[in-house]
Amino acid sequence: MFGIIKTYSKNYLSIVVILMKIKDRYITKTLLTYSLVVLIVWLSIYSFFNFLAELNNVGTNNYSILEAFKYIVLHIPEVAYEQVSAVILLGCVLGMGHLATTGQLIVFRASGISILKITWLTLKSAITFLIFLTIFGEIVAPTLTNYAENQRSIALGENSLSSDQDGFWIRDGDNFINVENNIDGSLFNGITIIEVNKSNKIERVVESKGAIFDGQLINMEATNIFSINSTNAFDEIALKERNLYKKRVTFDQDLIDSLEKEPEDLTTMTIVKQIQFLTDNKLRAEVFEVELYKRLAKPFTLIAMILLAMLFIFGSTRDATLGRKIFFGVAIGLSFELITRIGGALTLSFDFNPILSSFLPAIVIMLIAVIVLINKSTH
Repeated sequence: MFGIIKTYSKNYLSIVVILMKIKDRYITKTLLTYSLVVLIVWLSIYSFFNFLAELNNVGTNNYSILEAFKYIVLHIPEVAYEQVSAVILLGCVLGMGHLATTGQLIVFRASGISILKITWLTLKSAITFLIFLTIFGEIVAPTLTNYAENQRSIALGENSLSSDQDGFWIRDGDNFINVENNIDGSLFNGITIIEVNKSNKIERVVESKGAIFDGQLINMEATNIFSINSTNAFDEIALKERNLYKKRVTFDQDLIDSLEKEPEDLTTMTIVKQIQFLTDNKLRAEVFEVELYKRLAKPFTLIAMILLAMLFIFGSTRDATLGRKIFFGVAIGLSFELITRIGGALTLSFDFNPILSSFLPAIVIMLIAVIVLINKSTH
């Protein structure tokens, strides 16, 4: 008799566990599906309006409608990566709204799935989607975007190797390097290298009308070398001319290319290299640090946004319809992301700690939201 009861209990528990897993998968699938739909709609709207803008350039040189279409399509991965937080928030919240309006959410809760469990499944779906788009955005998007820009320039007849590109100043150890025109990251027009000794006095000035950079060495042709001797009462300057002068440096083409871009347009690995290079040369790297920590804090920010939205969806406001709850949830979540972006600007202006300014707001909101959700789940 007891054996039959024990067997029945095991079978019953097995069925319950299987049903719970099915419900969990269904909720996760629903949320991921809605996130994907939001992403497709978002990208379609972006592509449509930007394609209309690109039509103004159609007919210029060899720039055709096909080239404009290709340019917009190749930019889609970059846009998806940039808008990932908003897309996931909208997708998850709308997915929860679907479950609520169809009565499925009530059934799930009645069958023993708590608010915390539903929230966890939502967060798991969001982080899964975030990881996928982040990998895609860091690896695929930069290559496609650079290719799109180059192809567009060629089709429009713009010479990407024109000599009117901006130059730059860069410090490399005890060397200060000025390039008047950076042609393509490997060909320089007008270069001056100022070498400083340990006493911070100029020891040598090397100048050339042109140089080739191979990623490790700057190869300068027809070079004038001014050696400065400061040991006497008056500085002595000696001039030497050399057909070829080679200078080893610690930066590479990627770092030079990044000089003309905003931090948000760089890959995370390039930002890390920039910070390392600037730190090693005792230069300020706050702009890149803020961008780096903002990206590292993105999962925490997304979690905080979704938890804020969940507070409204599971709120007990009787006079608020579900649609209004979803609207306020999304609005509050997006407002929080806007505040975190403003926080990055304030960090640079008031010299706040970039780690604290990136992570602390999200962590505080997460803790408060979790406490409130736990309280709602137990009542």
